[in-house]
Amino acid sequence: MSRTTACAPNSEWTDPDCPVARTLDLVGDRWSLLVVRDAMDGARSFTEFQRRTGIARNILTDRLRKLTAHGLLAQHTAPSGRRREYVLTDAGHDLFAVILTLRQWGERHAYGPGETHSTLVDQHGAPVPDVAPAGADGAVLGAATTRVQKSR
Repeated sequence: MSRTTACAPNSEWTDPDCPVARTLDLVGDRWSLLVVRDAMDGARSFTEFQRRTGIARNILTDRLRKLTAHGLLAQHTAPSGRRREYVLTDAGHDLFAVILTLRQWGERHAYGPGETHSTLVDQHGAPVPDVAPAGADGAVLGAATTRVQKSR
């Protein structure tokens, strides 16, 4: 699904001119990013998503429907031919950096010293390095070194 379809104008946008607000309107509830996270980790069926998240069936049905309607997930026939499965679209895969950044923020700020938590590792088993946005010149960016500029 194209970016245009996934982000088509909606009269219910919280702030139609702000990409952060639009993104949160699409995936900013408690469960949507966890469904996307689990899809990235290999979940495909309704049952897998429910087992991994513990989400109520009616809420999961709603989130899967919403994520599919907005082009983050697509439904395909499972290899068995009996059931439908959910797979990430390109737009869904593009949320990897968002989930990684949230994970790394949580590792730094959501746990007490020495508290056990999971860690994301690369294919070699090494912890994934912290994400740090950089400008065109390679300098690390932050709120003090960036500004919002309207574009059309």
